[in-house]
Amino acid sequence: MHRRFSRNLLALAVVSASLPALAQDQSLNELVIVGDEASASALPGSAHVVSSEDMETMKYTDVHQVVRQVPGVYFLEEEGYGLRPNIGIRGSGSGRSGKVTLMEDGVLMAPAPYAAPAAYYFPSFGRIHSVEVLKGPDLLRYGPQTVGGAINFRSTPIPQEASGNVTTEIGEDSSKRIHAWYGASSEQAGFLVETHQQEVDGYKTIRGSDRDTGFDKQDFVAKLRLNSPASADVYHQLDLKVDYSEELSNETYLGLTDEDFDADPNQRYFASERDNMDTKRTGYMIRHLVDLNNDVTLTTTAYRNEFARNWYKAAGLGGLIDDANGGDATAQAQLRGEEDLEFDIKNNNREYVSQGLDFKADWNTDVAGMRHALTFGTRFHDDEVDRFQPVDTFNQLTGSGRPTLEFVSSTLTTGISSGDNRVEEAEAWSSFIADRIDVNDRLTVTALLRYEDIETEATRYSDQARDTVDRKVSNDTAEWLPGIGATYDLDGGITLLGGVHRGMAPASPGAEDNVEPEISVNYELGARFSRGATRAELIGFYSDYSNTVENCSLATPCSDANNSTSGSFSKGESRVQGIEVLVGHEFALANGLSAPVEANWTYTDAKITETADDGSVLKGDNLSYLPENVVNLRAGLRSGNQWDAYVNIGFVEKMCIDNTCERGGDNTFSETESLTVVDLSGSYALTPKARVFAKVANVLDDQKIVARSPDGARPNLPRTGYVGVSVDF
Repeated sequence: MHRRFSRNLLALAVVSASLPALAQDQSLNELVIVGDEASASALPGSAHVVSSEDMETMKYTDVHQVVRQVPGVYFLEEEGYGLRPNIGIRGSGSGRSGKVTLMEDGVLMAPAPYAAPAAYYFPSFGRIHSVEVLKGPDLLRYGPQTVGGAINFRSTPIPQEASGNVTTEIGEDSSKRIHAWYGASSEQAGFLVETHQQEVDGYKTIRGSDRDTGFDKQDFVAKLRLNSPASADVYHQLDLKVDYSEELSNETYLGLTDEDFDADPNQRYFASERDNMDTKRTGYMIRHLVDLNNDVTLTTTAYRNEFARNWYKAAGLGGLIDDANGGDATAQAQLRGEEDLEFDIKNNNREYVSQGLDFKADWNTDVAGMRHALTFGTRFHDDEVDRFQPVDTFNQLTGSGRPTLEFVSSTLTTGISSGDNRVEEAEAWSSFIADRIDVNDRLTVTALLRYEDIETEATRYSDQARDTVDRKVSNDTAEWLPGIGATYDLDGGITLLGGVHRGMAPASPGAEDNVEPEISVNYELGARFSRGATRAELIGFYSDYSNTVENCSLATPCSDANNSTSGSFSKGESRVQGIEVLVGHEFALANGLSAPVEANWTYTDAKITETADDGSVLKGDNLSYLPENVVNLRAGLRSGNQWDAYVNIGFVEKMCIDNTCERGGDNTFSETESLTVVDLSGSYALTPKARVFAKVANVLDDQKIVARSPDGARPNLPRTGYVGVSVDF
């Protein structure tokens, strides 16, 4: 396959020309961090690609259901649709995916990756083309989170020739979805336009209200590629991408008491009737690539993301849940809308800006008889989150037989607290150098060094005009992060791998002065096997944290004595260790049938190894929301491209919701429940370009308490069926 430049599959600058005038098998010009499974097998660490073909098997639109197919990855469900994912890797916290580096097409996509990395924005997963997950030393090419792992979501590529697709889907709870794209390429240009639109009434009902609990989300994407002729001595390429999305979702943080969960897990309390998330997001990316010669490639990427949201939701009712779980009949009646109640509904109103300039240089050269693939990268990034969050107070009145809400007051007139009137900012310079050395035909060694220099500032105002500063907090962080990894190819398709690196997760700008970042030394050792239709992987990992940091939020309050919902909390030293196993094989059967089977298992053991200064975390405590065992099995039967049928079985063991539940005593309200979910899907080709499909999520209709934070028990999605058709043109 002819390439206009030397391809380095390990860097974000990986690009290959997609010009129809060249060979037909050339791939799209896209930013990747892994490439494909063949490329993943060459990495000095654990890496996985969930390809577009893999994603088509189960037709998932919830990212949680896809990442569970990757060992070492775990998640915490929230509303059943994956609107705001909670993903963790190798023991990193899962809350709002804040400890994982999230990217789309190689560009940081969190609302404010340094100042507020919590993933309150996430692209509609139904439009994502493939998913790459990277762990181990090669994480040091990315960041800012370099402890657990990085995930890159690849969007729909510009096609090599004029083509498009329309996929429509309907389902229970008035679910509707359409995904459509069209694009084309010539020798020196290419384009793509795309939309994904999804709405559903929701599977929950609100007591005493006829308001639905669903969402309406729309995504729009446009891409343009301009490039020099294939015959040019120096090849240039310019890629432009603009995306826009908006969401209205009637979601809440208010869960249920255990008694009400057991009676009906799909109910909601009347106090959450007006809860609504309203978001708008615009992203811009421009990338220039120049291929100076066969060995040197320069890539420059500029990006800017703007995100605004207001989550208007009931606040401060977690104590009422606790009281009701403890037997308080009045608290239980107030939650059910049977007794009067005064409570707050808070405008969690925030605006985010994230922007940066990223430069990378790839250079392939021979030194001392060894091939070196050198990559140098540097990035300037700044972001901020502006919070102006008035609180409205309401009375829940029950005298008319059906609860109603009566407005009482608003802090817009009485005065907004400084905690709800603040700006948090971050500026970061980061650089890395990586050298992949082919020592001989069997041994490859990769040495890496990353430097992060981060300045953060949080300013709280005591007046709405922001003329008076109530408090200002700043932190400076500068860290060198080295790493080394190696692979050694044995005969018979076996590859040994191992590596060690120093990882970091920055503290929140809202933390107190001089809070240190989360720092860990991470080890992995294992082997891969690939021969014919069989592949397998066994990797052990160990992370030694010299400082374990929780970033506090309403979604996942911290473990300190105050259960803080802002800033950061240092839990001191801890260790995380575990095993990742993956086995897959495609069986060839009679009459042209095949049966692909793949299973993975992740075992994780994590403990606090030093008592915190304030005594809220003790040596031997567990880490919160970290399952010990996660298992996934996917099996299918297909007849070429004519038809297919798949089953996916996922198991997540119960989790502690805080660090205290393994100290002994009654853990009734301190744990989630173990859950096994069985999903089915199938499709049939009506014509070479038209295909019908059907899927049933949670076939056994097994619902358990999958989360308890911040305010009460919440269930997973009940049994839900969908049918659809996909047409290529």
